[in-house]
Order: sequence, then structure tokens, then C-alpha cells
Amino acid sequence: MTTPRILSYGLLGLPLAFAALPIYVHVPRFYAETAGMELALLGFILLGARLLDAGIDPWLGWLADRVSRPRMVAIALLPFAIGFVALLNPPTEHAALWLLGSLALTYLGFSAASVAYQAWGADVGPDSAVRTRLTAAREGFGLLGVVLAAALPAVLAASLNDGIARLSWILPPLLLIAAVTTFSRVGVGQPVLAASQPLLPSLRRVFADTAFRRLLMVFVANGIAAALPATLFLFFVADVLQAESASGPLLALYFVAGAASLPLWVALSARRGRVFAWLVAMAVSIVAFAGASLLGAGDVWAFAAICIASGLALGADLALPAAIAADLGERQGQAGACFGVWNFVAKLNLALAAGLSLPLLGALGYVPGGSAGLPALTFAYALLPLAFKALAAALLWRWRHSLEI
Repeated sequence: MTTPRILSYGLLGLPLAFAALPIYVHVPRFYAETAGMELALLGFILLGARLLDAGIDPWLGWLADRVSRPRMVAIALLPFAIGFVALLNPPTEHAALWLLGSLALTYLGFSAASVAYQAWGADVGPDSAVRTRLTAAREGFGLLGVVLAAALPAVLAASLNDGIARLSWILPPLLLIAAVTTFSRVGVGQPVLAASQPLLPSLRRVFADTAFRRLLMVFVANGIAAALPATLFLFFVADVLQAESASGPLLALYFVAGAASLPLWVALSARRGRVFAWLVAMAVSIVAFAGASLLGAGDVWAFAAICIASGLALGADLALPAAIAADLGERQGQAGACFGVWNFVAKLNLALAAGLSLPLLGALGYVPGGSAGLPALTFAYALLPLAFKALAAALLWRWRHSLEI
């Protein structure tokens, strides 16, 4: 498979990730400030919408095994684009209903497009090496989309909220350009569509695969290790490092390092295998977490080095496990169902990280913006992820022979 075709496939990952950052990061504060919504109501709506979003992924994966993957992607992009523009342009009245409706539309389109898009990559990749390159291209363009979405609001307007609202109008043309390129250059591939069977038997077949179950267990432990610092990053920079103004550049540095590392992980996995490359990345991440636990006020440059190291490991986390999952999905003949379960677990990781860390920090006396409970924040940001990462590495090492496809 040629490099231009691989890059054409990956390009659609850019607008999908471009929208994901505002949805998960900016929307809570945006609606609290621009629409004046009460935090309790806002939190209830966001939690309900995210649980619903995660819950429909297995069904969307089952559906993706019964229709053309490109057609499902194409159909899903329209509600995704409409919902995203509506989400970031709320009316002055009935903001809560607007938020709920626009989130439901955006999540439905985003999730359906993502599941079918991932399964499509499994179809067009003829072997494990090419599927790894396709996954790396998709995640690399996705990281570029995240960096672009993080930088543009400050460029588009002096006010962050105005910049976020204007950001919404960037998505439709960006999505159109990427979709036209992907659909015209990639092709359908050789989909292995599952036989017509109900949802539950299809899911039972996914979990009956011992290798996939093991991969999911590693993915959960590793995902919580990544989601915990992602949830607490802004708190750590503002209160432990006392450098709130540096949070934007540090976050950008992290994602740029992740994007830059992707070719390195692809090359290493081609030489030594994906499991070996993923284990190396886990070791790098463990060292980074250990270093973060030693930092205090003013240690911005040291933390920048840690952001680079953990960003390098991020590239492997994005590309390698999903590529292994693509192989297992094709082996089962239902890549859509596998990626439906995969995305469901990924979203639960984020929810579980917030559900674990924030109440734990509150119980240990941490108050955002103050000096109380900072050791607890450091523990939750650095040491707790280190433990989960070590567990993931131990499981991956134990099951390395069954996961190296």
C-alpha cells in the first residue's frame, strides 16, 4: 500500500480529533460562562451524555459490521458537523436543552464515524505492518488536529469564549476537504463483514477471543494510567508548579512530541514487534511519571522535559494497541464490533479516571487554587498512574506471545 494512500486515509482523523478537544475540554467552562448554567445541572447533563455516548459504541460497532464502512462514515459526518456547530453557538435561552440536544447529535455522529473509520482501516490494510502504518497515520493526523484546536481560539479572537465559538465554523470546511481526500484516494478495501446475527451473540464472540480479552485488560490499565494525568494536568501545572500560564505551551509540547514519535514507534515495531515497542514506551512513561513526582513550584523546564518524554510514549499508546486490535478484529471477521467495544472501554477509562481521582483528591484535602493537599495532587497525578502503568507493562509482558500477531 502506497504512502500517499496511507496518508489520505489518516487525514480524516484530523477533523475528528479537532472537534474532540473542544467537546471534552472547553464545553464545560464555555457553557458555565457564556450561558450562565449552574455547575450541578451542567455536570449532570455532561455525565449523562457521556455515559450514553459510551454505551452506544458496541451497538455502532455491530452495525459497522453489517453495512459498508465508508458509507457509514459518510452518513455520520453530517450530524457530527451540524451538532458541533450548534454545540458551540448556544442561544441565550433554554441553554440546557440546547446543550443536551447538540451533544447527543455530535456524539452520535462522532462515535458512528469513529468506529466505522477504524474498522475501515482494518479493511484496507492487507497485513499487520500496513495496519500499523494506517493506525499511526490516523493518530498522527489526530494529534495535529488536537494541536490545531488548542491553538486556534487565541488566534481567532481576543476572548477565549469568542474564539471557541468561531472555532466551530472551521470544522465544516476542514471536514469536507479531509473527507473528499479520504473517500477519493483510499477505496473500500476488502471488508470481512460478519454474518447477520443479533448484537449480544456478536459481543459474546468478541469476548470469546482470549487474545482480545487480554489486550483489553492491558488497555484498561494503561488507559487509566494515561487518563489520570490528562484529567489532572491543569491542576498540577497551576497548583504544584505554580505556572498556570505555561499550561497551553506544555500541553502543545506533549501532543507535538506524540505526533513526532509515531514514525519511530512504527519503525521499531517493524523491527522488533509491536509488543516490544509498546513495552519500551511504557518504560519511558514510568520514568516520566517518577520524575514528575519530584517536582515543585517553578520546575517548569524539568516538567517540559517530562512532557516530551511522556508525549513520546503517547505515540506508542495511540498507534500500537489499536493496530493489534485491528488484526484481532479482522481475524474474527468483525472489526466493527471489536472497535465498538474498544471505544466503549476507552471512554470508560476517561470517566473512571475522573470518577477515581477527583473524589479521592477532595477526600485527601486538596482544594483547587490553594496550597492544601498538594502532596495528594502529586500522588494522584504521578504516582497512581505509575502504578497502573507498571500493572499494564506486567500484563503485557506476561501475555506477549499471544498478543504479537
